[in-house]
Parts: sequence; C-alpha cells; structure tokens
Amino acid sequence: MIDALVIGAGPAGLMAAEALAAAGRRVTVCEARPSPARKLLMAGKSGLNLTRDEAPAAFAGHYDAPWLAPILAAFGPDEVMAWAQGLGQPVFTGTTGRVFPVAMKASPLLRAWLARLAGQGVTLRSRWRWAGFGDGGLAFETPEGPAMLDPAVTVLALGGASWPRLGSDAAWVPWLAERGVTINPFKPANMGLSVTWSGPMARHFGSPVKGAALVAGGRRERGEFVVSARGIEGGGVYALSRAVREGAVLTLDLAPGRSLTEVAGRLAGGPGKETQSNRLRKALKLDPVKIALLHEWGRPLPEGDTLARLIKALPVRHDGPRPIAEAISSAGGIARDSLTEDLELTALPGVFAAGEMLDWEAPTGGYLMTACLATGLHAGRAAVRVQR
Repeated sequence: MIDALVIGAGPAGLMAAEALAAAGRRVTVCEARPSPARKLLMAGKSGLNLTRDEAPAAFAGHYDAPWLAPILAAFGPDEVMAWAQGLGQPVFTGTTGRVFPVAMKASPLLRAWLARLAGQGVTLRSRWRWAGFGDGGLAFETPEGPAMLDPAVTVLALGGASWPRLGSDAAWVPWLAERGVTINPFKPANMGLSVTWSGPMARHFGSPVKGAALVAGGRRERGEFVVSARGIEGGGVYALSRAVREGAVLTLDLAPGRSLTEVAGRLAGGPGKETQSNRLRKALKLDPVKIALLHEWGRPLPEGDTLARLIKALPVRHDGPRPIAEAISSAGGIARDSLTEDLELTALPGVFAAGEMLDWEAPTGGYLMTACLATGLHAGRAAVRVQR
C-alpha cells in the first residue's frame, strides 16, 4: 500500500516529498515526464533565480494573494537561501536583489536534491501520468500499463497551464472540478505581448530595448525587453503583464532620464534641414530600435512639443497577450475557498495541493520559485498528520 503520494516532481512536489519523508512517512513521487523538474531546468538555463533578498513584508507584497503571507513568512527568502546552501549550493545576491546559486544553473541543485530525497527513502516513478480518479483510488498511465494507487495521503503538485510541453498542461482541471473543487480559469502571466509589425521592423527582430521605461495601470517599470517576430517580451514587459492583461493601456518612455521640457528643448535645437531620425539620434541618443519603435507606433511622426510628448509616452499598439503556452507562469487555478489553511482540498479530505495549481500570481524575480517551494513545504508538513 502507498503511504504518502506526491503527484508532480517540480519544486512544489519535491518540497512536499521532503517534508513528508523528514517526518518518517514512506513517500512515492509520480512524475508524468521522463525526468523530474523539467520546467525548473528550463528556467535555470539563463540563471536560476531562487528568490529575492527582501524584507518579508515587501516580499509578500508582490503577490496578489494575501493568504500566502503566513506561508511565505515561514519559508521566505532567508529560508530558501539556507535550503540551497544545505544542498551544497552556495548563493549570491545580484545588484537588483535577485538571489542565484553560484553555479547559476539548476542542474547541480536538482541533482543534490534528488540524491538527498533518495537517501530519505523517497521513491520516484517517472512516466507515471495521473489519469484521474477511479473506483480503486487514483488512476495512472504507466510504461507497464494502467495502474491504480490508493494512498493514505496525497499532495498534488501538477503545475499550472504555462509551458505544457514541460508537463504543466492543466489536464487535472476537469477531474478536480467534477469532485467539487472550484477552479478559476487559467490566464497567461509574466507573458509577452503579440504585435503585428510592419515590414521595416523585421531588421530589428532580436534587438533588445534598453534604457526605457514602461507604464501601465499606474505603475512605472524600468526594464529591458526584446523585439521579436511575435511581438515584445522580456522582464520589462512581464512586470506589467497583469495590468495589461486586465486592460490597462501600455506606454513607453523612450527617454526616461530626461524631462518632457528637456526632450522638447533638445529636439528644437537641431539644424532645420536635419531628418527626424538624425535629430532623435543626435539630440536624444536614441538607438536604432527605439527610433524604429517610435516610427512604428507614432507614425506619421509629429514635430515639436507633440513629438516630445510621444517620446515620453509612446502608446504600445499590441494584439494582446501571447498564448498561455508561451507564458512564464499562469494566473488562475484552485480557488482559495476550496482549500483549508493547510492547503487541503475541502471537497477531498486527505488530498492537498501546492505550487502553481493554486490561484495566486506574482512577477518573475524569484517570487514564483519561492512560493512553489513554500506552498509545497506547507502542504507536505500538513499532510504528515493524515493517517489511514
């Protein structure tokens, strides 16, 4: 008989497994993919951002779910850093407060973590895909054929709906909904925006836009983004993605270090016969991609103070969010009122949920990873108390 079952071997699921194993429970982790934590490994390719070195109140303020605050207080930035170091992975804090392993990649940390779990007796079954509920318990599709498990306690950590090719495909939604669990619809979060470009923009595909500010929904963010064939994407866009998704107008300040008065004065001081592009380049030091965006979203370009105002607040003409399959994360999921404070499903006693399955949203910058670890630990510790 299975004692404690964890479905999903991402950060939330592995943390739940560790909490259960540390309390002496016999833990089995079932993972649909051939290997665990594929989304974690993908995220770590450009540097694994574990958390953000911030005061607890400031850190918790980046989430749209106040109920997460006590869970994050119990396992927040300090605890994440100590946990990584306990796995033999020293960390460092970058200039923006983001915390990374010294090794930067996710693979050394994951190897150490899996080795520790194996030493605690945790069994990992790969290519075991949950297929819903059956008369005898939880049904699985396995390499050996259909299987049924009837655990004493279960932690679900199946992810949200972003990056489905790595495992988070939200196939579980109808199974839980049929059992009375409220699931709020999934939406893309930390996503790029689709743009239908004119032909001349093609030469700028792949170009980063640096030294600009983005404004939406009363928030102003300095951050880099990239022009791609599909639209715009990158940290500066992700930071405002929720506001834009909910209908806020997005504008771009191409000269954030200069006032409107200074921009207008510099534009007025150039030679009368100079082209607009040359004046923008010489007077304001705008690079080619910024000038191209100004022409793209402001054409035909005006003159004088009107042009200055456009440079300081260029409306971004976009076609909405990129598909959820391309998003860094997803909003939506299991509603808070379907959970106890222990993250147990009220409609399914003995079944807990953690990670991106839950309805919370946060920006990139370590907030996503920390909440997955924290909710996994919280659910795992609570699941310890459930006996057959």
